[in-house]
Amino acid sequence: MLRFLSETGRKPPVGTALLRLDFNTEDDWRMRAVLPTIKFLLKTSPRIVIASHKGRPRGFEKELSLRKNAAALSRLLGRKVVFVPDFNFKKIKEDVAASPRGSIFLLENLRFEPGEEANSPRFARQLASLADFYVNDAFAVSHRANASVAAVAKLLPGYAGLELEREIRSLSRVMRNPKRPVVFIVGGAKAADKLDVLKFFRNRADWFLLGGGPANTVLALRGMDIKQSIRDTDPKNIPALKKFSHSRKVVVPVDFHWHGDRIWDIGPETAADFAKKLAAAGTILWSGPLGMIEKPAFAKGSIAVARAVTRNRRAFSVSGGGETVMFLRQYRFDRRFSFISTGGGAMIDFLAGRKLPGIAALER
Repeated sequence: MLRFLSETGRKPPVGTALLRLDFNTEDDWRMRAVLPTIKFLLKTSPRIVIASHKGRPRGFEKELSLRKNAAALSRLLGRKVVFVPDFNFKKIKEDVAASPRGSIFLLENLRFEPGEEANSPRFARQLASLADFYVNDAFAVSHRANASVAAVAKLLPGYAGLELEREIRSLSRVMRNPKRPVVFIVGGAKAADKLDVLKFFRNRADWFLLGGGPANTVLALRGMDIKQSIRDTDPKNIPALKKFSHSRKVVVPVDFHWHGDRIWDIGPETAADFAKKLAAAGTILWSGPLGMIEKPAFAKGSIAVARAVTRNRRAFSVSGGGETVMFLRQYRFDRRFSFISTGGGAMIDFLAGRKLPGIAALER
């Protein structure tokens, strides 16, 4: 049974908390999302040890250190956060035990240690030795079977943090009882990355509005010459993508903005057609931008679609993924969505019906 931290009520977990967070983003939006969990624990736990990661380092890489994250978190909380620069667990345990009530520690980037991504039982035991109970509030990495996500949860009493709870409840609402019509906006670079979730929603969604790599792949499968535009060419994915491409629910662009011999954005006629379908939607899911949003001239299609989503105030709207969320934040659309997921791959895996290791490990 999954235990939520919010439901501990008059019997909160006792002792030092090991809190798994995810600071793997360009700005502090994921950090801000978990502040309620940290503040909740500060009321009930004498000490908090935070574990997180950044990037995909090969051993120690100074630019991927979490030292600056400790300073940023300290500013947000208005209290000191002690940065732990190494993994001398004996000393860390002594320092934590000797610290005053209310102390917060942030460990160095977990991925500097090979045991993290290897889901090492030994590394998990070392992490578990620092605390009395474990809280996962890192949805964005919960689809990874890492030591601090999966293995450690089997060694300590475990709880889902407040943000993880929001993720589970919001995304489950979309999966189990979505208000219709259900419109799924699918963009980004690769179609295959979202293939499983497309299969899961094939009979649940009313429309799939495609842009970016997924649109190009379908257009190519339907016989259009997309020249050098990005598309999925992996032979093992083609049969399923071809079957999906023939569905009447799949809506592809009818006009484009080209850059040389590549499609870089949807055109205005397509954006208008997408907007009509979004205006009537009861539930909206969005994963992946529809164009080369790094260039303002090719972000117009995604902006038009985001504007259409936020104008429909009746719909339950959900988006996730670092690139999409950063785009929505840049143009200030994020606060007008019903829910912004902190996960990208984790959101897609969850919506595809997969069991996420980080959540499964808590269901004991």
